[in-house]
Amino acid sequence: MTADGTKTKKTPRAAPAARTARAELWRVVVLNDPVNRMSYVVMVLRRVFGLAEERARKHMLEVHETGRSVLWSGTREQAEAYVFALQQWHLTAMAQTDETA
Repeated sequence: MTADGTKTKKTPRAAPAARTARAELWRVVVLNDPVNRMSYVVMVLRRVFGLAEERARKHMLEVHETGRSVLWSGTREQAEAYVFALQQWHLTAMAQTDETA
C-alpha cells in the first residue's frame, strides 16, 4: 500500500540480459576430415573468418589433434552463415548452442 491507502501493483521484471544473451549464443565448430590438406584449412579459415596466419594454424592443429575446434561464438543467424560458408569450401562444420558461456 502507498501512503494514500491504494495498493501498488508490482510490474514483472524482465529476465536479466545475461541469461537472455547466454540462451542465444551459438558456436561454429569445424570438424576433422581426411580429405582436406592442412594448408587448405588454414587458407579457408583466414578467408572466412579473417584470422591471422598464426591463429588459423592454431585452430587447424586443434582440429587435427582433437577432431574439432570452436571457431566463433555469437548469434544463431551469423553462426549458420559461417557454417554455410565453411561448407561451401568443403569443410565439415556445424553450429551448436553454446551451453558453457
